[in-house]
Amino acid sequence: MPHATRPEEHAVRRLVDRVWNDLDAAAAHELVSPDCPGLDGSGPEAVLDWHDDRRSAFPDLRYAVDDVVAGSGHAAFRWTASGTQDGPYGPVPPTGRSASWTGATFVRFDAKGRIDDVWSVNDLFGLLQQLGGQVVPPE
Repeated sequence: MPHATRPEEHAVRRLVDRVWNDLDAAAAHELVSPDCPGLDGSGPEAVLDWHDDRRSAFPDLRYAVDDVVAGSGHAAFRWTASGTQDGPYGPVPPTGRSASWTGATFVRFDAKGRIDDVWSVNDLFGLLQQLGGQVVPPE
């Protein structure tokens, strides 16, 4: 018998599939609270803007959920992202290289079950290495 997913896990998987990957505005407004931080603001549009901004460097960017731990109004999930760098990414000019990197995201839900806060860590150093970027220590 398949196990039942918690509402928080279901919301996280929809967030990644519909919002992060598809930039689906209707899903963002359903899943994300007005107070959730994003690019230059908060709320569903700011979250969409953050992920749309990443596509300026990686137009084919896709995320996959690797694992989820969820319950009691919180969720943590590991993910893998992949894409081809066809635009500038920070100090790295377009390379045309494909890259894959991992991260973990922690979310908190509001009383209505919407994502209210997001905190992520990811392997940007590994990503920059794949793109040929160099980290130069301070003098």
